[in-house]
Amino acid sequence: MGGPIADAPMTAAESVLARAAGVPRVVPGEYVVAEVDAMMMHDIFAADVLGMLQRVGVRRLHDPSRASVVFDHMVPAPSVAAAEHQAAARRLVKRYGIEAFFEVGRGICHQVMVEEGRFRPGDLVVGTDSHSTTYGALGAAGCGIGSSEMAYALATGRLWFKVPETVLVVLEGRLQPMVTAKDLVLYLMREVGSAEAQYRSVEHGGPGVATLGLPERMTVANMGVEMGAKFSLFPAGDVDTMRPGASYAATHTVDLGSLAPQVAVPHHVENVVGVDEVAGVRLDQVFLGSCTNGRLEDLRQAARIMRGRRIASGVRMVVTPASSEVYRQALAEGILSDLVEAGAIVEGPGCGPCFGGHMGLLAPGERCLGTHNRNFRGRMGSPEAEIYLGSPATAAASALAGEITDPRSFAAADEEEAGKEEDVR
Repeated sequence: MGGPIADAPMTAAESVLARAAGVPRVVPGEYVVAEVDAMMMHDIFAADVLGMLQRVGVRRLHDPSRASVVFDHMVPAPSVAAAEHQAAARRLVKRYGIEAFFEVGRGICHQVMVEEGRFRPGDLVVGTDSHSTTYGALGAAGCGIGSSEMAYALATGRLWFKVPETVLVVLEGRLQPMVTAKDLVLYLMREVGSAEAQYRSVEHGGPGVATLGLPERMTVANMGVEMGAKFSLFPAGDVDTMRPGASYAATHTVDLGSLAPQVAVPHHVENVVGVDEVAGVRLDQVFLGSCTNGRLEDLRQAARIMRGRRIASGVRMVVTPASSEVYRQALAEGILSDLVEAGAIVEGPGCGPCFGGHMGLLAPGERCLGTHNRNFRGRMGSPEAEIYLGSPATAAASALAGEITDPRSFAAADEEEAGKEEDVR
């Protein structure tokens, strides 16, 4: 492919970086120094980053209003070491005048950043969490960075970036019942994957984009980093992001209506198969939650399937709402009651089970199907355990059956319950 034409339209990622760098245009492969609009740290790294600034004599942040700190990973503190680390972070947050501080129980950082409006469409956002690509759901260019990079950004307000090439994903049609955005992104993991998306911006366009709401876009953008993508971008609204004449390294077209439920099998997220290929695999645990699929819509779909039913004997189900707001709404709607009555354990908002920090760890030989984003060996406890990834619908159906199950077998019941809920609203 030849180089971009001088006056050709820029991709979404190029437009964000050009604006942030204060230049008319940028091209893939170019290095730019850009103003960062929003910076996020969570409890695992906040004390390290701010302590680094203190040690080198930085007395004040460039702009404290751009910084956010969210306690979400080791919450509530599962050890004395974690409690001490959080106490140090609290002191430094106060020392550096960071007002956007969200304590234990507020929720998972990416969900909180969206709920609190900590960035705007078109912003350049960085976070000390790799799944900061989530912010692309609202048209912001979000990515994860390391502690030293975050310290520099906090001190100067700026950071260097290499302008990525762009992979365009054209979405057509509409998802079928019991097929979700998680199935879409798992499908993309298999079809695009890190071999093609590594350090590229994955941008989603086409008429199918308008059929995906914000929660669904967050799920897809969240897992962009699993493909190695620097950014994973959607339009801020329903307007198509495809820009005729822009330079795309590759283009993929997906018919949403043709997709079936997907499952990632151990021990890599790109090992994706149709649910029918692993149906019947026995499970010990099901996890519903995380920054990928812990939103109200995810819990609501699982509750519709599980209402009036019981989790299979020998299976435990752990649920973590993505935020206190999600928890509150799920409680008000009776969603949490439905899940608990089915036999699930509902924990506070946080990341614990997803990354194996605490709550819901696996023993050797155990299998878990979760709605989170990574199934690496040892991710949730023992390296001899197995982790499968699927949608909230697949998780609910599998918890009831005690084995990986195609959720479409519950489609009629789900549609009936969805109709009743719509009538009530």
